[in-house]
Amino acid sequence: MAAGTICPRVAFVLKGYPRLSETFIAQEIAALEQRGLRIQIYSLRHPTDTRRHPVHDEIRASVTYLPEYLHREPARVARAWWRMRRLPAYRGLVRAWLRDLVRDRSANRMRRFFQALVLANELPADIARLHAHFLHTPASVTRYAALLRGLPWSGSAHAKDIWTSPDWEKREKLASCDWVVTCTATNHAHLSGIAPAGRVGLVYHGLDTARFPPVERPPVSRDGSDAAAPVRILSVGRLVPKKGFDTLLEALARLPAALNWRLAHVGGGPLGKELRQLAGKLGIAERITWHGALDQPGLLTEYRDADFFALACRITGDGDRDGLPNVLMEAQSQSLACVSTSISGVGELILHEETGILVPPDSPAELARAIERLIRDPQLRARLGSAGRRRVAEQFSLDAGIEDLAQRFGLSTSAKTQAGV
Repeated sequence: MAAGTICPRVAFVLKGYPRLSETFIAQEIAALEQRGLRIQIYSLRHPTDTRRHPVHDEIRASVTYLPEYLHREPARVARAWWRMRRLPAYRGLVRAWLRDLVRDRSANRMRRFFQALVLANELPADIARLHAHFLHTPASVTRYAALLRGLPWSGSAHAKDIWTSPDWEKREKLASCDWVVTCTATNHAHLSGIAPAGRVGLVYHGLDTARFPPVERPPVSRDGSDAAAPVRILSVGRLVPKKGFDTLLEALARLPAALNWRLAHVGGGPLGKELRQLAGKLGIAERITWHGALDQPGLLTEYRDADFFALACRITGDGDRDGLPNVLMEAQSQSLACVSTSISGVGELILHEETGILVPPDSPAELARAIERLIRDPQLRARLGSAGRRRVAEQFSLDAGIEDLAQRFGLSTSAKTQAGV
């Protein structure tokens, strides 16, 4: 991009903003802004988290909230419909939407249509592209609005949005957009199989090491034998089925009673009450601290206080699953040994017995054996933690992915210098 050229703005369409559980989106927006991309955020939902990460305060993009519930903003919805129905592309949009509605007769499909009308009506004139984070609802709204306004659109696909969406819908969105990036090789292989050639790119989220600077851990001898110095296990994630926290609790309950450990959990979610009850039933409630959601500084403290990290991801009955949980990269950046499951993209980060330990999903017995090994062997924890930190630093830095995205958004290599990065 030539010096002095003003970069057109891109509308980022998100399901909700800001969200503590979607740090990877916030760090991407902040990094792209630093490279010169001008962004306007459109959110389909209002925030529910009471805290914010520091990165949210660094983002300059303004946020517009589309009608989360149509009946609460009838005048805004009606105004958008009245204006947008006059556009030449309106009839084509209605035909496309009706084809989708026949295959998905849901209230959500109705809401997407009218949210798209509001988005299309309120887009500033200098918006040159729309970009959806997540291939399900946000991409539907984005696609409809792009059809109406005659704008190109692109997207980022992650996890649930890929694996719980029907193939017909993914196929049609992939045919309609300019490009889509996704964050694991597993996702990439699946989407590439139903997309036009070259349409899907692999871009790992990566970790912003400026926010998670490495720390040298002093030698630790805790091995579970001393009740006054229990081994400290950390797990981070929303309390939802795909995170497998019931499996983690069942595994911990299988550990020898004389082994001294404590678990700290960070994250909110709908299964909180149920999992606390399960911990009580298993007789381990007194060993667990449930912190709820924390901002990044609070989370960083927990990483540095822990001895190792555990996450028991699974594939649920409806196909929902993690891609490559960023919390694993965060934990490894702090030299924490990690034990997780061999699903989706986890094995792309964690090399079994080299940079961590992998076990099959939904296997409390095997997870318990792996956890017991890590509790009893501080040298093993140190070796895996150091190797994991090196792998994250060498293979999963934020910069490589951001440079790929910057080029896709039309920023030249000089834009980074012009932005003062």
